Amino acid sequence: MRKSFKNQPYVFPQPVFIIATYDEEGNADAMNAAWGGISGEHELMMCLSAYHKTVKNILLKKEFTVSMGTRKTLVECDYFGIASGNKVKDKIKEVGFTTTKSELIDAPIINELPLTFECRLISYDKETEILRAEIVNCSADESILTDGKIDVTKLEPISYNGVDFSYLVVKEKVGNAFKDGKKFIK
Repeated sequence: MRKSFKNQPYVFPQPVFIIATYDEEGNADAMNAAWGGISGEHELMMCLSAYHKTVKNILLKKEFTVSMGTRKTLVECDYFGIASGNKVKDKIKEVGFTTTKSELIDAPIINELPLTFECRLISYDKETEILRAEIVNCSADESILTDGKIDVTKLEPISYNGVDFSYLVVKEKVGNAFKDGKKFIK
């Protein structure tokens, strides 16, 4: 038997994205956004309300970074979703994080978040609140690499669980993509 939950967006996992921008005065800002994912081979998509300071900065600068929240940075990343950039002047400094200006775009890289996508705005629809971005570069701190590749078990990205408003860690390998299902091919 199945239970109906109506039209709830219970899609798992939902990555916890930390979006960082510069405002018109060059100050770094960050927000937590869980409604997003891949929308093309080199594109990210997110659903972001226009009232966020970060969205205003994106529309102004047309460039921003997207980092993955991690188990190690969970508390700080959650704060980026609680505190409004419209009210708190420097959320990044409040949590003790630091930034480095990207060499490729006009946006900050949060040094304490080990995986970052440097992005350019493709489009933002104010009615649907859908933002699409081109991934210009993906950079990873050496601390999350194994044999020169990103190691998800070292990254320990967190996922948002909208059912009970919790965070889950993505860590364990349970299979091999494009391989395990081959047992059904005749």
